Amino acid sequence: MKLTIGQVAAYVGVTIRAVRHYHQRGLLTEPDRDASGYRRYDASAVVDLIKIKTLAEAGVPLGRISELLQAEPVDFADAVGQIDKAIDLRISELAEQKRRIAGLVAGDTLFLPPKIVDLLDGLRAAGVSERTIRMERDGWIVLAAGYPDEAGDAAHAKLKALDEPEFRQIYLAYDEAADWDPADPRLEQIADLIMAFASSYDPGPDANPPPPADDPAVLALMAGATEDQPPSWLKIDELCRTRVDGAAH
Repeated sequence: MKLTIGQVAAYVGVTIRAVRHYHQRGLLTEPDRDASGYRRYDASAVVDLIKIKTLAEAGVPLGRISELLQAEPVDFADAVGQIDKAIDLRISELAEQKRRIAGLVAGDTLFLPPKIVDLLDGLRAAGVSERTIRMERDGWIVLAAGYPDEAGDAAHAKLKALDEPEFRQIYLAYDEAADWDPADPRLEQIADLIMAFASSYDPGPDANPPPPADDPAVLALMAGATEDQPPSWLKIDELCRTRVDGAAH
C-alpha cells in the first residue's frame, strides 16, 4: 500500500509543506501521480523522509543532507564529524552573543573596562547625576577604545581620589553647575576649589600617567565631545587654564 503526501507527512511527523520543500531541494524524489491524480509514496520514500527529518533535526544544513544520504559509512562519519565541529563553533558564537546581550542589560560593562565601570559606580554612590555620568562615560569610551589599559589606570586613580572629601565636593559642585549661566560668579569658586585640590593632592608614587594627550584621533574625538558640554563647564575649564597660565608667569 502506498501513502498520499498527507499520510506520509503525518506518519513521519513533518508538514506537507516540508515534504514539498524537500522535493524542491532535490532531497526527496517526487513520485509520479497515479490514475486518480494523487502522488503515492512507497516504503523507500518513507525511509528517505525519516532520514532527511532526522538529519535536519540534528542541525545538518539541508545543502549537506543529499551528500550524506549518498555517502559511504566512512565518508558519512567524517562528514558528520565536520558538521559537529561547525555546530560547536556556532554554539560558541551564540554564547558570545549571549554574553554581549547580557552586557547590554548590564549597561556600561559592555563598552568599558572594569576599572572605568567602578569609577562610574563610585560617582553614582557619591551622588553625581546620571546626566554628568553619561557625559563622562562617553569620554571614557573614546579613551578606552584606543588605550584600554591606560584609561583603566587613569579611572582607577580618579576613583581613589573620590575618597577625598574635597574631590567629592568638586564633583558635586561641577555637576550642579551644569545648568548655571557661564557668567555666574560661583563658577570662579569652583575653579578655585579645583586648583586648590590639584595643588595639594598627592596621587602617590604608583600613579600612572593618563592616556596619551597627543594622539590626533583622541584629540579630535574629545574635542567633538566637548561641544556637547554645558557652557558653564567650558567656562570652568577656561577659568582653570587662566589660573594655570597666571601661575606659570
